[in-house]
Formats: sequence, C-alpha cells, structure tokens
Amino acid sequence: MTDTLDPEDWDDFRKTAHVLLDACIDRLAEARAHPWQPLPEATRQSYALDGTARGEAATAQRLIDDVLPFGTGNTHPRFWGWVHGTGLASGLLSEMAAATVNANCGGRDHGMIHVERAVIDWSRRIMGFPETASGVLVTGTSQATVLALATARQRALGPAVRSTGVRGRLTAYAGAGVHNATRKAIELLGIGADNLRRIPEDDRGMDCDALRAAIAEDRAQGATPFVIVGTAGSVDFGRFDDLNALADIARDEALWLHIDGAFGAWARLADAPWRALTDGIERADSLACDFHKWMYVPYDCGLCLIRNGDEHFATFAARPAYLASHGEGLSGGDPWFCDFGTDLSRGARALKVWCAVESYGASGLGAAITGNCRAAARMGAAVTAQPAMALMAPVISNLCVFTADASLPPKAQTALNKAIAASLQLDGTAVFSTTEARGITCLRAAIANHRTTPEDIDAAIAAVAARADALTQAA
Repeated sequence: MTDTLDPEDWDDFRKTAHVLLDACIDRLAEARAHPWQPLPEATRQSYALDGTARGEAATAQRLIDDVLPFGTGNTHPRFWGWVHGTGLASGLLSEMAAATVNANCGGRDHGMIHVERAVIDWSRRIMGFPETASGVLVTGTSQATVLALATARQRALGPAVRSTGVRGRLTAYAGAGVHNATRKAIELLGIGADNLRRIPEDDRGMDCDALRAAIAEDRAQGATPFVIVGTAGSVDFGRFDDLNALADIARDEALWLHIDGAFGAWARLADAPWRALTDGIERADSLACDFHKWMYVPYDCGLCLIRNGDEHFATFAARPAYLASHGEGLSGGDPWFCDFGTDLSRGARALKVWCAVESYGASGLGAAITGNCRAAARMGAAVTAQPAMALMAPVISNLCVFTADASLPPKAQTALNKAIAASLQLDGTAVFSTTEARGITCLRAAIANHRTTPEDIDAAIAAVAARADALTQAA
C-alpha cells in the first residue's frame, strides 16, 4: 500500500483507463442505440456508499455497468426535451485533459487562464462586443444573469451598494415569457420579484409601447428603473425580442440592456434567416448564454459577457492578502477571474469550448445550429400536414410546439399530449417535453441536437400520430 492516493501500479491503471475510454467512445458512437431508460431500483440502491475501498478497476467497471447506461438520454438523436445540449466527441478529449491538469481557474498565471481568455475574446467578437468588454465562464445562464444584473445594479446605485445594500426601489423589465433565471437573480440581489415587470409579448417579442409606459409609470411612482432584459430565444417558443428596438429604449431611458441568450444567442453563427434574429445583440450592456446548450459542449459551461469591463471588475473585485498578486511567477496573471464573479475555486470550463472551436470551427458549429433550425421547420411542416395536429405557435428558431389532436376539447388535448410525451419517452422512441399554450398542455420539441436527421423528424411525428390514434381509440 502506498502513502498516496495514486494507483499502486500505473500500468494496470492505464489498462483500466483504456477499457473505460473504449466504453465511453462506444457510447458516443452508438448514441442512437441508447435512448433514455428508467433507472432500475436495484441500480439506484447500488449507488449508496459504505466507505469501502474497492480500487480503480472495480470503480471503472461500475461506471461502465451502472453509470454510463443511465444518463438523461440527451445524446440520443431524438432527444428534444427542454433545451438540453447533446455533447461532443471533443468534449471527451477536453474533459480528460482538464481532469489531468486539475487547474483552479480562479486566478494565477497558467495555461487554462489564457485558454479562458481566448474563449471569451472569441465569443466577444462573435457577439459584436467591443474590446473593452469583459467576460467570465460560469455554470450557466442562471449564474451569468446574477453577475450581469449585479453589475447593472451597481451602475444604478453606485459602488456604495456593495457596502450598504439596496436602498430605494429598483425596477426591472422583461417579456412575460422571460426565463425564470431572471426572477431568481432579481430575488437573490435583494430587488424583489414584485419589482420585475412582466411586459406583454407576442410572437414578435416584447410590446415596446407597453414597455415605455411601464417605465414611465414606475418613475412617476418614485421607483428607479434600472434594467431591461431582452430575450434571444424564449424557453417555451423560441421567440426573439426585437433587440434593436430594446436597445433604442434602453438608450433613451438610460437603462442597462441585458440579453438572456441562454441558447438563442448562438443563432449568431447560423445561416440566414436565423442569424438575423440576433441583430442588436451587439448593443447590449450584458449577455448571458450557455455553451452547453446550442454549442453542444459537455455540461456545465455558461458565459457572462459585460460591455464595460471596468464596471464588471468594480462590482466583484475583492482580493484578501493571501491572494495578493506579485506580478511575477504563479501569483501573477492579473486580472484574475475571481474578480469578475463569485467563485474563487473554478474548473477549466473553457477548455471544452476551446476544443470544440478548434475541432469544428465556427462554420461547423454554425452549420449544426442551422441544421437544427431547419429540422424544427421540417417538424412544423410535418405537423401541419397531419390532419389532426396543429401548431400552437409559429416555428421561429429551433422550437416546435404543437398539439396531437386539435379537434378535441382543451382538457382532452392536454391529457392526450401528456400521455403521448410519457409514452414515447418510456419506450425510447423520442423525447418531447411539454409547455402551456392557449390553456393547453402541448408537445414541445427543442431541437438542440447535432445528431438529429430529417428522418428522425419524420419518424417522430409519425409516431406521435400513431400513438394519438391508439390512445384515442383506447379511451
């Protein structure tokens, strides 16, 4: 027995690791054969830890037998539930390298810091942000939203807010369908969910006249409006606000413009007409988006971009003595990423993005995003071609929302759509999620899957139609 936790025999470990690597590659290569499946009770119970050491070889076999088969299923080509990313082969390479280096990316001067800077700079240029912009990689859009709105809050109230807290009443504005991450951020920042104004919207986004009226009304009542939150790809229907119109209002009203671009911001890489949906994003004060959704990299990996890097730094910088930089050596490397967010201990998230861009290029990733939009359009056309089905919202980007039998009363439609979603998930045919439209629970496909083919779309809609017939006849 050694005095370390390293393997006693590195050659044996190498063989073990190769067996696991082969199993992982097989899993990705054969993704079509591995839809989501329910976790057996015996397997669930086997995850319990009793503290006994069993060695790396036994652990690797457990991973092969009891972990790899029971993921979310989002690597499968017909997984369109929620807005799940689907992973990349390059991610397997990046995660191996990241685990080996095991770098803390809170700061200091080492390679992973410069990889992250390269990813942020590339993203900044794609989104049209100026060289003065700053950024930081985070867990996802939820965390990025907190960082962005904290910076907006500091602009509105001044640097003293870090010491005194929020004084007075701030108000924020977003479309009615804004993601829940915005509400959570408003709550966490002490502003209060009651001060998030939900502005009416339609398929073209937020009602700008209603937005201006709400801002004027709040000012008249003594509140301090401070941020407009625009949406680039709504979670329910894939809608995009008119970002240029929002930027004009933010300019006229001297408000911060934040864009929730969780997945939709990356339509920036798509072909026409979908790229135009992001027009105006370059005028935002901040942007929150995910690489692990429509850029397909492994979870988790989000991005916060802020137009004014000085404001970003001033909102979060706090360096105790033990973290002082001395300019040279490992303790150099200023600025540190811990000064742009809440985390000092940070993994090498950027490496998986860097590997994806290096492997596939902006053109390859953009082609996949374009393909997803085309797939959603194809699904919309297939739905329309079915005599009983109906679209419940226009197909704008990569989401398709529909009902399986529009001839039924709303309550019956809801029951049928729920039953179809569960049935297709359980038998491994396809994963749709659900959402609400016109008072009906509908089937929803969020196509952020680079493995999806046109044949998958056609087969899934045929399966929905067949399942609807069978369930209706059985009722």
